[in-house]
Amino acid sequence: MSKHINKLTLSIVCLFFFAQTLNAQWTSPGDGTTYTLTDLVEIGCVHHDYANSVYSIMTDITISATDKLYINGNDEPNSLLFNENNLTLTIKGSMVVEGTEDSHYYIGMPVYAEHGRIRFEDASEPNHFSRCDFFNLSGIQIIGSDVTFNDCNIIAFNTFSQSSTVSFSNCNPIFTDCSFIYNEGAAISSPANGQGSPQIVNCHFTNNVTSNANQPQINLGPGSNDTIRIMGCTIEGGGNNMVGGIAIADLMGTGATKILLKDNIVRNNRYGYNQQGYNLNSVINGNRFFDNNFETNPMNGGSGISIYGMDENNKAVLRNNVITGNLWGITVINAADVDLGTEDDWGRNQIHDNGNGGVLYDLYNNTPFDIMAVGNYWGTTNGQEIEDHIFHQSDDPSLGLVNYIPFLTDDAVNEVKTTGFEVWPNPVSNGSFTLVLDEATPSEVVIYNLKGQKVASEHIENKVNTINVSALGSGIFVVEVNHAEKKIVKRIIIE
Repeated sequence: MSKHINKLTLSIVCLFFFAQTLNAQWTSPGDGTTYTLTDLVEIGCVHHDYANSVYSIMTDITISATDKLYINGNDEPNSLLFNENNLTLTIKGSMVVEGTEDSHYYIGMPVYAEHGRIRFEDASEPNHFSRCDFFNLSGIQIIGSDVTFNDCNIIAFNTFSQSSTVSFSNCNPIFTDCSFIYNEGAAISSPANGQGSPQIVNCHFTNNVTSNANQPQINLGPGSNDTIRIMGCTIEGGGNNMVGGIAIADLMGTGATKILLKDNIVRNNRYGYNQQGYNLNSVINGNRFFDNNFETNPMNGGSGISIYGMDENNKAVLRNNVITGNLWGITVINAADVDLGTEDDWGRNQIHDNGNGGVLYDLYNNTPFDIMAVGNYWGTTNGQEIEDHIFHQSDDPSLGLVNYIPFLTDDAVNEVKTTGFEVWPNPVSNGSFTLVLDEATPSEVVIYNLKGQKVASEHIENKVNTINVSALGSGIFVVEVNHAEKKIVKRIIIE
């Protein structure tokens, strides 16, 4: 009974303030209570629109430490709107949202309101979002909090409240199987003075930084004690000349940043990957950096991979990567310790056909330090041609030497197979897309909607295939390819 009286009192208080101003707020008491949206409707800070089957936040809400907001997608309705301008949902306790396999939970803004955001501030308990779709918000801010996103779509955010879609500091957020699409700012970012090591796994980044600001789609500051992991992701630009792929920097010497980039595809950006500053140590393995060439001035960027060290403690080990079609293949600038392959551990990178101004620049060593680059494939078996594509001591005596011998020959190339197949364009805008297998083999292509329903299927046998999806409506779909006793999936967007 005391809890009921407490809620009644809070309801009166909340309604009193709301009657005076649209900028009213409600703060939970911090007594360990778990709230549902139905509870917040009773309190008076959330409205249940029965006609349109949605919940609407009507005022600023703070979930205090030890309290929890729990949203179950099995409970109708499965949408939460920020129904007034400039509203913030602040979590100091915990928030858990669980969509269903049949329907993601929708969190966003109606067309007549703007500038709503979610803020986690030193949350006392873990926060988790599963199978959620976030649309049109002004940002998700994470400060010193444990937050996990799984199978979420984060789309069309603006930059009214912050310059990136999801920003974090002093914590290690986790993103698995998520999509970041058409956001005005960077998809994920952290500040130069706040340490954090996100885990970004099997995520898809498409056409973020639609403002064409000078930002990458993933823009990270120094890491924490854990390793920054970006694995199995696709980071695809939309041709904007100022938008990069991935950047990780420690310009203030804040800590010792460990990085693992593995099995990613980074393409069609201003540049692929930029690692800059002090005390960065990366392993870059099995990635594909290609066609990152939208920089209009090659002197300002366009590298597949750029390592810019303030001293030799900016380190990178590269193995089994494909780097092609960029304005520059790999650039090493100022000072760095870069390992592209040793006599005991060959690099097996494929670095070729990167260039600008009619000249190929597959590796540019712009430091006084030597680089070991043994056992890589340079697109040719002609030693003089390889030498011509590498800029180092033989071109400028003040630079370090690149040791690239022995190199791989055509029949010794260890093809990097990281994804099984590729699709483009993505998003699909003309009713069909191209699907390219790593090798020609009989395969079954099945397309599912986000409810898990099969909406199309086709048998293919060629390496390059055109898949017609004109009969499907717009939305996000899953493409599944079954071949050679393997099942591989990717997400596509149909406009």
